[in-house]
Amino acid sequence: MKAIVMAGGFGTRIQPLTTSLPKPMLPILNKPMMEYIVTKLRDVGITEIIILLYYKPDVIKSYFGKGEKFGVNIKYILPDSDYGTAGAVKKAEKLVGNDDFIVISGDLVTDFALNEITGFHKLNDAFGTICLTQVEDPLQFGVVITDKNAKILRFLEKPGWGEVFSDTINTGIYVFKSEVFKYIPEDKPFDFSKDLFPALMSRNIDLYGFTAKGYWRDVGNPVSYREVFQDIFSGALNLNIGQVVHDLNHAKVYCLEDCSFDESSVSGIVFMGKNVKIDPKGIVKNSSIGSNVTIGKNCVIENSVIWDNVVINDGSVINNCVICNDVMLGRNVNILRGGIIAEHTEVGDNVTFEKDIMVWPNKHIESGSILSSNLIWGDKWKKSIFEGGKVSARTNVELSPEMAAKLGAAVGSALSKNSYVILSRDYHSASRMIKRSFLGGILSTGVNTYDLKLATPSMAKWYMKNLNASMCIYFRQSHISSTDTEITFSDGDGMPIDSNMEKNIERIFFRENFRRATHEDIGKLIDLPPKSDEYIANIYNNLDLDCIKRGNFKIVMDLFNGTGSTIIPSIMTGADIETVVLNAYFDEKKLSRSFQGIHDSMSQVSQIIKTLKADLGFIIYQNGERLQIFADNGLALSHDRAVMVILKLLSMSTEKRLKVYLPIMMPTVLDNEFENIDIVRGKSSGLKYDFLKEFNFIGWDKLFMSFPKYAICPDAAFNALKLLELLAKTGKSLSEIEKDIPEYHYAHNIISCPLSKKGYIMRKMSEDAMDKDASYIDGVKIKFRDSWVLMIPDQFAADVHLYVEAKSEERKEELLKEYIEKINTWLMEE
Repeated sequence: MKAIVMAGGFGTRIQPLTTSLPKPMLPILNKPMMEYIVTKLRDVGITEIIILLYYKPDVIKSYFGKGEKFGVNIKYILPDSDYGTAGAVKKAEKLVGNDDFIVISGDLVTDFALNEITGFHKLNDAFGTICLTQVEDPLQFGVVITDKNAKILRFLEKPGWGEVFSDTINTGIYVFKSEVFKYIPEDKPFDFSKDLFPALMSRNIDLYGFTAKGYWRDVGNPVSYREVFQDIFSGALNLNIGQVVHDLNHAKVYCLEDCSFDESSVSGIVFMGKNVKIDPKGIVKNSSIGSNVTIGKNCVIENSVIWDNVVINDGSVINNCVICNDVMLGRNVNILRGGIIAEHTEVGDNVTFEKDIMVWPNKHIESGSILSSNLIWGDKWKKSIFEGGKVSARTNVELSPEMAAKLGAAVGSALSKNSYVILSRDYHSASRMIKRSFLGGILSTGVNTYDLKLATPSMAKWYMKNLNASMCIYFRQSHISSTDTEITFSDGDGMPIDSNMEKNIERIFFRENFRRATHEDIGKLIDLPPKSDEYIANIYNNLDLDCIKRGNFKIVMDLFNGTGSTIIPSIMTGADIETVVLNAYFDEKKLSRSFQGIHDSMSQVSQIIKTLKADLGFIIYQNGERLQIFADNGLALSHDRAVMVILKLLSMSTEKRLKVYLPIMMPTVLDNEFENIDIVRGKSSGLKYDFLKEFNFIGWDKLFMSFPKYAICPDAAFNALKLLELLAKTGKSLSEIEKDIPEYHYAHNIISCPLSKKGYIMRKMSEDAMDKDASYIDGVKIKFRDSWVLMIPDQFAADVHLYVEAKSEERKEELLKEYIEKINTWLMEE
């Protein structure tokens, strides 16, 4: 068997450690991490190794040569372009010949027994074997599920939490028969997980999954690089380093020749290269030290990684640091909360790092400096900025004016120069403040901005479509927490920006790699006076207004002190609807309501409907997107029943064939009810405009609905009028329509689940579904004869969502109890 070692990545996410080194050459205990892979292959008898290069290939070739000193025979391939993982492996086809071969990344740290993986492959005479393992956070990897015979049933590359169905992931270690090359195109970008594996499975070619036991870590960023060492110091990982051990009472020291240190100076586990000198009054604990390193008097080094040719002068204290090659630290440098100092950097005396700081190469830090932010690259204030197309954080804390200006510059840098965006907001003073700061940042990149000021999100998106702008950015107070401000980002079609755009903006933000326009190219600021008449006319043009007027409706409407208070009453008046309007004034304190406040408003609307004998009622929530519907009997419709009512009305109001999209968690009671409605079910997020625009109705969730022929994005005012139009066409009351829905019983429970257990819980649910009628469109759905249960992990929070539908209340409660007990049992398991 031969081996292909992938060593071509740029290591972008792990910068600045990879400024002059390719990622596989980053040192782990003074050896390149790829050396451990090469020696593991040799130790299981695989001596013919092909290394795929791309970034800084000469560094790897000069170190490994032809492989003689490692007991292997190495050949190199340098593709002329980036062909993806499988496309790059295709370049090794002639060197592999007819042999089976193993593919492994050069930037993995693992103690997996490779002979167990290759043995499993041979035992099953497999076409392809994927090595699997189980992790707490599977989001950065490919999630995999196998059957009882280890055949792979399903996999999904880098899912969101809403898509996770297991904590078992693809480790990037594969074993193939040489016939696999037939399925990989020549000179074309082609990926294993995204392209090759789906192609093989579509041809009914079985792939097997081998779940390996032991340690595995993808060293993808500076945090994971440091965590490898913490795992070594804690004993979670043992590497065969082949160095001399000094087993002292309080320390284990692994070192090469010409090292000078006092036994009292070391504790824990310490690794040293050649020519390391530690002053007798210095202290080194749980650290890895390279060659030609000098540590001065009264220095304290803990939990740190020091590369080669480093001088740390007297009195310096460092903890949880990575110090790269050729760094000079002055006297009394304090780095107590972590840090990374890249190559050829000089730090003066009495310098203090206030927090976990990254310093890029070739910097000079003057004596007495206090570093409170990264030098060159930006400070990462949370794990990621975006959550589902929006940024939400505490006002003036994480989401400060400074952060907003940087975010604006990052967004502008991700857009084309001279492009146009729409900015708008609600009436909260925090929204105004954050928007103005953001505005300065985006203008600085040469992006032109229409400032709509106060408007609803649906109105802002309407302007964006009419002005052909690239993006709509909306600032509002969170309806969940009065201390938070939200910024939502919509693309030119009105959809939340996709994950690729989010990641691009985050990458620019964290690196502060902003495009700076010259003084002549600063973006233009164009004030847009709200043209409510044109917006209202567009709503009316998409409705049968005469039909609505003939309905002579009397309604009760609570505008919830929202931004739509300035325009929605005019919309209703223009449609000749007698409307009792509540809370149609601005009040910053009421923009974010407590649960009790929402309950009180719902009770008030219900009572007024019954007292006035109104035809129906609505609550339009703060930003004019969510719509709560009340029937003529005063009862509030849950979201699922509101969607069912609209389906009935759509079917009754036309003979045309209609197409409806419903998320997988919505009730199925009406799925076979209509001859003129085709119901398509799927995910609730990550959908594309070109797919959704063909539908007549979308019944999202959480009181969001839309009619794509008018707009993809929810517009509660339009939706309210559309409901009135449908009622007018049928001539029936809302309560009559609701009573005509077949009996069903539906529940949605949210169960707290630690982030570290979400993948495990989903795997247990997948295993529970193994011998049942199940689907994996979104989460794991198990279908029974008269009912179903669905579990979806929350995309962002530490929760899982459990949905149940049954024909009887008893069956619904039975399923809820059964699966809540199962989930709680799984949560208790180790």
